[in-house]
Amino acid sequence: MYRTNTCGELRITDAGKSVTLAGWVQRSRKMGGMTFVDLRDRYGITQIVFNNEVNAELCEKANQLGREFVIAVTGTVAERSSKNKNLPTGDIEIIASDLNILNRSDVPPFTIEDNTDGGDDIRMKYRYLDLRRSAVRKNLELRHKMTIEVRRYLDSKGFLEVETPILIGSTPEGARDFVVPSRMNPGQFYALPQSPQTLKQLLMVSGFDRYFQIAKCFRDEDLRADRQPEFTQIDCEMSFVEQNDIIELFEGMTKYLFKTIRGVELNEPFIRMPWSEAMKRFGSDKPDMRFGMEFVELKEFFNGKGDFAVFNDAAYIGGICAPGCAVYTRKQIDQLTDFVKRPQIGAKGLVYARVAEDGSVKSSVDKFYSQEVLQGLKAEMNAQPGDLILILSGDDVMKTRKQLCELRLEMGERLGLRDKNKFALLWVVDFPMFEWSEEEGRLMAMHHPFTHPKDEDIPLLDTNPAAVRADAYDMVCNGIEVGGGSIRIHDPKLQAKMFEILGFTPERAQEQFGFLMNAFKFGAPPHGGLAYGLDRWVSIFAGLDSIRDCIAFPKNNSGRDVMLDAPSRIDDKQLDELCLKVDVKE
Repeated sequence: MYRTNTCGELRITDAGKSVTLAGWVQRSRKMGGMTFVDLRDRYGITQIVFNNEVNAELCEKANQLGREFVIAVTGTVAERSSKNKNLPTGDIEIIASDLNILNRSDVPPFTIEDNTDGGDDIRMKYRYLDLRRSAVRKNLELRHKMTIEVRRYLDSKGFLEVETPILIGSTPEGARDFVVPSRMNPGQFYALPQSPQTLKQLLMVSGFDRYFQIAKCFRDEDLRADRQPEFTQIDCEMSFVEQNDIIELFEGMTKYLFKTIRGVELNEPFIRMPWSEAMKRFGSDKPDMRFGMEFVELKEFFNGKGDFAVFNDAAYIGGICAPGCAVYTRKQIDQLTDFVKRPQIGAKGLVYARVAEDGSVKSSVDKFYSQEVLQGLKAEMNAQPGDLILILSGDDVMKTRKQLCELRLEMGERLGLRDKNKFALLWVVDFPMFEWSEEEGRLMAMHHPFTHPKDEDIPLLDTNPAAVRADAYDMVCNGIEVGGGSIRIHDPKLQAKMFEILGFTPERAQEQFGFLMNAFKFGAPPHGGLAYGLDRWVSIFAGLDSIRDCIAFPKNNSGRDVMLDAPSRIDDKQLDELCLKVDVKE
């Protein structure tokens, strides 16, 4: 053994012991005849002392150490004269008697500290060095602990962990697949799974009534802070259950994780909010419930009350009330206007009204509306003296609601209302079954084609499919969708009807999903499930804005692994073996 102890475990009770530690040199400093080295491993940091008066040769050797040298040190544990209260090992130090340099290191391209001087690109290129930083390492330790607790909870509920294949057939409905050419089957391709959806349904047909998997999934889609080309799901499925059974069981798992991982007790049942209500109150199917500023719809209020053409012609008018923000300067208002007019939000402008301390209202549309109308607006918005009313309008109801949602979140951020140590969870239920795709020119499944419609809405499949609601549910935490699922279709006739509405010919449905539809003919039980995003859960528990630092080797914002330089070209010999030609269009 290179070491008898780790760099994070020795305490004052170990004083006098002879120990050997091994790790990386965090930093070293020479003070008179003494050299102090902070030695780091995965478990912590311990100070090592080399005394020139006791052993000049050893001290000289220590003076040659550079940052990130790998060393082993033998010595005696002693009480520190100047203790470091910021370190668990800060009461002791090791008086060195021997030093073995196990490996030297080049000067690292950035400091291996919690507050590093390395930018994102350089840290991703040298990710193996970035992982030495305790801030990043702790995220992976948290991830490990969460997966352990997930397995413990699900095992206690009778679930079996089953691995499903990574190389499957392509099902291009939804996000884009990553495809893998087959050398042994020229001209044919595997796909990497976007989720184990159909496979876990087959497990239900097989009688494995409670399945789970910590599953790798792949989607070739544009990246955001909470997305990566490859990600990990806590994937679950159950037989002989209804929606309420699944919600209760996995709400229990969520409460269990909060208690065991974060020490947070969540005693109240989570809110269950229909999708239509979430969109009306917050303009989002993943509303952040840590703060108020709910939407107030104002179309009816403004109807016939003034000559402001923008409002008179609008299909939707909605406002939020920002508490205490009437003191905002014109510059701050202009910044908010510029924010909502950004291309990714797309609003044409912003109307505001300040409620003064004396109760009067001063608005950017004063010339179109009387003070009496503005006082009515104040009452409609339940605005108090000192509040700022912010209003958006537009000719597309859903689009304008989403714009107002972005404004609400921005105000929540500015007012410090999105506290990462406060948690607000809810279930969003009763999603629309379908959504219209302008690109495809047809109805698309909002979740996936295997979602069961609400029983009472099944007759609408023949008369008004756009009005059908799905037996689907998403769990939302702090404005982030952390998981979602549905009751699945288990009747082959209903599944065939669903494919028909989605524009599948019987031949295409059989080609892509025949294996599932055929399996349903052999006694498929009622079943449903859900999948949590493990990366998202870890990022929320760690208080991070991005999932990247919860993943050991993530991709950058362009979907590239800059450390491995992937994706990359393959040589002509490999292309020939795969019967492929590359034709990259400029």
